[in-house]
Amino acid sequence: MLNKNDLDYFKDFLTKRLDELLDEANKTVSGMTDHRDNFADPTDRATMESERNFTLRIRDRERRLIVKIKEALNRIENGTFGICEECGEDISEQRLKARPVTTLCINCKKNQESEEKLKGL
Repeated sequence: MLNKNDLDYFKDFLTKRLDELLDEANKTVSGMTDHRDNFADPTDRATMESERNFTLRIRDRERRLIVKIKEALNRIENGTFGICEECGEDISEQRLKARPVTTLCINCKKNQESEEKLKGL
């Protein structure tokens, strides 16, 4: 069971990470809307498009992480942070430090991954 200091640590960590991700997202949006580059050379255009697509893929992953962070912050507020949603046991502090947005203890996560492997997912 996490104590108040642990919860404060995770709340602070997740809030800072959320702020960083939102800041990066805003920079990307403004950078793409302000982009006035018009390359005559097709290779330069292709490189710019490739870089833009790469950036968008990263931002999409970050968008999904933002949702998970907000959910984790909600769990901190409602007292369910650090409790496995599958078995109801405490999630180890080591696991939470490695992946603070997790909702499963290590055993339930292993079981989930084994089931996914069997189903071919």
